[in-house]
Amino acid sequence: MEIAEYDGEPFDIAHDATVPVANVICSMVMGKRYDYQDERFRELTEALNTLAAEAGAGQIINVFPLLRFVPVVNAAIVNALQAFSKVQNVIKEEISRHRENLDRENPRDFIDFCLLEVEKQEKVEGLTGDIMTHMAENLFMAGTETTSSTLRWSLLYMVLHPTIQRKVQQELDAVVGESLPALSHRSQLPYVNACLLEVMRIRTAAPFTGHATTETVKLGQYDIPKGTQVLLNLYAMHMDPAHWPDPDRFDPERFLDAEGNVINKPESFMPFSGGRRVCPGEQLARMELFLFFSTLLQSFSFRTPDGAPPPTTDGVFGANFTPRPFQLCAILR
Repeated sequence: MEIAEYDGEPFDIAHDATVPVANVICSMVMGKRYDYQDERFRELTEALNTLAAEAGAGQIINVFPLLRFVPVVNAAIVNALQAFSKVQNVIKEEISRHRENLDRENPRDFIDFCLLEVEKQEKVEGLTGDIMTHMAENLFMAGTETTSSTLRWSLLYMVLHPTIQRKVQQELDAVVGESLPALSHRSQLPYVNACLLEVMRIRTAAPFTGHATTETVKLGQYDIPKGTQVLLNLYAMHMDPAHWPDPDRFDPERFLDAEGNVINKPESFMPFSGGRRVCPGEQLARMELFLFFSTLLQSFSFRTPDGAPPPTTDGVFGANFTPRPFQLCAILR
């Protein structure tokens, strides 16, 4: 495991948390994975981080769009566009490579299936090469940073709450033992699941989700015209004291009933949004988070470096809500 190479010394886990998550998406979309030390992949993940930080951040350009042409003022949007260009170039190169090596009888991944569908146009009406490119970009960008940042938040809160961390490890030891955690263990690890749900509540990776009305609708006393963009404030929902007493307190017990069973869908909890446009990657993200988090906590104990202040829970609002850079020590158990 890459983290063991740090041998208990302080390090920033951002890159090491992003690579395995990104490789899951890369395997599904492009049929390949990258090594941790791959320089091109490091540039790609840094571009994703830049997009997450810059693309959705509150900026005066959002109010006065003409300012995007003003030097210095438009720095954030310029950085975001450059980062997006890097991601887009990788996707386009992969699509070209797939076209050259396409085996129509044995499609390997998402890009192969899309290429075949563009040729046949039997199932997905209106699917074009450009739309396929945008779909691959969205899968790659939306499926990497959100899960990676949630994983980083989970480790940050374990560092801040060593008693909770030990309780997670005790449950893993009792249920999993020395074998690797598997999805078959998930139903037997309620406290592990409750910790992840509490992380998704207290630090929702995508705090604002956008929808739009397809027709004029009435919501309560408000008339919302057709074509209106509607932003759902998940952060406010998850921090509402009417539903979550003392909402700033990290408490996995919120997600356990009196018998110790997991409460998966409590009221006022929608980390993946909702409705027909709910996040299509919800099940994949939940599986990834469970496997990565449980494997890490089974293998290591995490703590703040000696003499260092505890990491802050004040995150960075952008397209996603990400932790500020922090260092930790991973002690092999």
